[in-house]
Amino acid sequence: MKIKIGTRGSDLALWQANYVKQQLELIGHEVEINIIKTQGDKIQNVSFDKLEGKGFFTKEIEDDLLNKEVDLAVHSYKDLPTQFPEGLIIAGISSREDPSECLLIRRKSHDGTKPLSVKSKGIIGTSSVRRKSQLMAIRNDIEIKPLRGNVPTRVQKLKDGEYDAIMLAYAGVLRLPLELGDLFLHRIDPDYFVPAPAQGALAYQIREDNKELQAEIQKINNPYSGETVGVEREILRLFEGGCQVPIGVYCSRNEDKLNVYVSKSKSGDELSLRYHGEFDSSQNDIAINVVNKVNGLNPTSVFISKDLDNDNLFLKTLTAYGYSVQGQSLIEIKPLETELPKDKFDWIFFSSKNGVNIFFDKFPKAANKIQIGVIGEGTKSVLNELNIIPDFVGHSSDTIEVGKSFSVLSNGDTVLFPKSRNGLDNVKDQLTPETKALDFPIYETTLRSDFEIPESEILVFTSPSNVEAYLTKYQIDDNKKVLAIGNTTEKALKENGIKNIITARLPNDLGLLEAVFSI
Repeated sequence: MKIKIGTRGSDLALWQANYVKQQLELIGHEVEINIIKTQGDKIQNVSFDKLEGKGFFTKEIEDDLLNKEVDLAVHSYKDLPTQFPEGLIIAGISSREDPSECLLIRRKSHDGTKPLSVKSKGIIGTSSVRRKSQLMAIRNDIEIKPLRGNVPTRVQKLKDGEYDAIMLAYAGVLRLPLELGDLFLHRIDPDYFVPAPAQGALAYQIREDNKELQAEIQKINNPYSGETVGVEREILRLFEGGCQVPIGVYCSRNEDKLNVYVSKSKSGDELSLRYHGEFDSSQNDIAINVVNKVNGLNPTSVFISKDLDNDNLFLKTLTAYGYSVQGQSLIEIKPLETELPKDKFDWIFFSSKNGVNIFFDKFPKAANKIQIGVIGEGTKSVLNELNIIPDFVGHSSDTIEVGKSFSVLSNGDTVLFPKSRNGLDNVKDQLTPETKALDFPIYETTLRSDFEIPESEILVFTSPSNVEAYLTKYQIDDNKKVLAIGNTTEKALKENGIKNIITARLPNDLGLLEAVFSI
């Protein structure tokens, strides 16, 4: 067959078109590429959300397809509206490149102690309202400025100093031969910063009546990508979203389960509602279930067992969506009189924020040239405030899994464990026999009794000690929704006869928000 591919003229669009051209040539077809200018290419001084209508990177290409000036349109699937012109179909999709987002950061603006590695008060470039709403949740101290142009143009604007960092789809960075030697690249996991639906996949659009070409496209179609991308696109369609609505959707397969992550807000200036759900891959109604759950939000009262300031993400986000939130720590922390062990140690492992604060208050120089491990992002953030970047960070709410990961790095070393006097040893217990562990109690936790907690429908517990303190004064009825920040807190609840516990996927405010919104 002789096949004409219609595409935009940007470097990335041409890479994508040539990728498909090569695949079609390998199965015996003659292919040429036609460059078509779209509304999005012609208007460069207006942010995406201000452009009229949807499909401003695709409409002109679709028109040429309908007029038979081209036979096949290759699109970044994330740019396509959910409704196609009559007579056009998606005949197949590509293998999916990494769907993650990434930040390109100027070296002078890079700060590894800050979330996303951008310096305080940095200027981040993006014209995506979806990215803006999620960036606001993670970093409220940054400035977000519009950014237009193709990928090389955006990178050049960054190098010219117009921004401290710019946010791009990681797939575009991987596909193009960009010169990034003087920039720092920070990839962000898609279950943390939720990408656009179908990000990283190419859509092959043809005329519905072109059955011969449809059969050939099936030879280069990737059904595995089609499964997860199909769920993402259907969720977007049910939300009635276009490519510039602040909706992020990511679906991943884990054996026979599909995990779905959603970030949704009304505008780029509103904090995102976050959702995570796990489904059997055989289900046909996953998208409907997700959308019904998110649209059926039922704001209620929430108690969380930690003190909250007005800038806290958990408090701000839930309040913005109509929840009533009260936070109060039910424990007190008392430092112990201690001296550092005389043994030399290679690592210090912190399992709590309190451990970090008390250790460095007493021994500010003890960690010089010593590797540091932390249980998770919350403890890491306290270290970052001290301008310390840990060498190991746990990424699971299961402390045993964190311990297993850490044991690989620390094998054969000596590890100091600053901890509560009665703290758990889940991480220490996973160390190899060749590794020496030094217990170092530096504080004790006492239960408070001087608290009164109003009636709340959702109870969120952030530590086993807070569970114990709560249960000295109150019972937990079966009709309460109970959330645990991690597995050790979940275990403490179960040991006290509490059932039907929801445990956060991530042991931080973001994970707790997902859990509350998923109820």
